Amino acid sequence: MADDSIENIRLALMQDVLPVGIAMVERVRKGGVSQVVEALTSLEDSLQELKTEGGPAAQTLREQLDKVSPGLGNPVVPIKVSVEETTNPQGEQSVDHESLMRCLERIQVGMEELEVLLLDDSCEKATSISG
Repeated sequence: MADDSIENIRLALMQDVLPVGIAMVERVRKGGVSQVVEALTSLEDSLQELKTEGGPAAQTLREQLDKVSPGLGNPVVPIKVSVEETTNPQGEQSVDHESLMRCLERIQVGMEELEVLLLDDSCEKATSISG
């Protein structure tokens, strides 16, 4: 349970606080603290505007963090996978078995043909090197 709350805090920091912080730093860098104060007081939904403004830079930073350690910047989302087992009638299983055997035989023939070609090619190279 504690792990989930820590993960939720980290997720909120990465998705909400990081873009706003990047936008604020960029505004300070371009026009000083007064631009940040102006943005916070003049806009109706100033935090959402700052989040949108800093979103692309935050996404780039998260992607770079993922290159350092996967899941660090963009958290891995847990998923649930379920497998539904179905029982096939005996007739279907034998058909599947027969088609599998035919497929394996084709692969075996292909492997033998490939082996012959590789041996022929290596013999030709050995002859051309020695001759």
